[in-house]
Amino acid sequence: MEPLIIILESIIIGALVGFGVGAGAARMFHAPTVQGMGAFRTLGELNACEGDSISHFSFGLGFLFNSWASVVGAGALTQDVEHRIIPNWAAATLLWRNKKVEQTLHNPKKMAFAGAIVGMIVVAVMNSTAASIPESMRQVATEVLVPAADWLINPIMPIVFWTAAMDAGKRTGVWGTVLGGLAHLIMGNAVPGIVLGILIGKGVDDSGWNRITKTLVTAVILLFLLSGFFRGFDVELLHSIQVDVPQWLIELHKFVGSEVK
Repeated sequence: MEPLIIILESIIIGALVGFGVGAGAARMFHAPTVQGMGAFRTLGELNACEGDSISHFSFGLGFLFNSWASVVGAGALTQDVEHRIIPNWAAATLLWRNKKVEQTLHNPKKMAFAGAIVGMIVVAVMNSTAASIPESMRQVATEVLVPAADWLINPIMPIVFWTAAMDAGKRTGVWGTVLGGLAHLIMGNAVPGIVLGILIGKGVDDSGWNRITKTLVTAVILLFLLSGFFRGFDVELLHSIQVDVPQWLIELHKFVGSEVK
């Protein structure tokens, strides 16, 4: 009886989550005319697959193993299920028959229902298999799958995205390289920076330096500055060049809750 309850609850949760994630990811393509509801990185990753159903499916599949191992080992779904697996697999199912992204990936209604179906299947399979696996096998799955997925996320994924940025043109390659390097130094993973670089580079190539692209660049600069500050990167940078950290900077970090040495 308990496995059946787990499956039924997972289907309901997966449908609700998938519906919102699918619609939200599609609405991001209509911003700023329509208020977006998805994560910015999800938009960049969906764009990086360039409307190819196989690319969307393989991208989501790459994060499935790490997410499944987390469910088995820790009993919790990771953010990759919502941000990467469901939206990319929903896009893959829609693009399988219709390659026009304007009618599929960019359609909130179609993505919502496709995401709901994918969410029902993914969440139900993950939770039901995790509940049925013995404790000893859970430990094995965690020890084997998590390191493998970590290798995929870093360094394999940054290399793939950096290659895509370089192929997209000189301007996009430069932005992707610079922001990817900064993201690796500040966040420990170059993918967010490369994705932002691709968006900026392609945006400038397509539309020029208009209000939207200038606003995007300003937002990205603020993002990196704030991320670096709250992660204590500014202090680490001063330490690396053997410069004493000013007391006022230490006090400022304490005031905002990001204490540093």
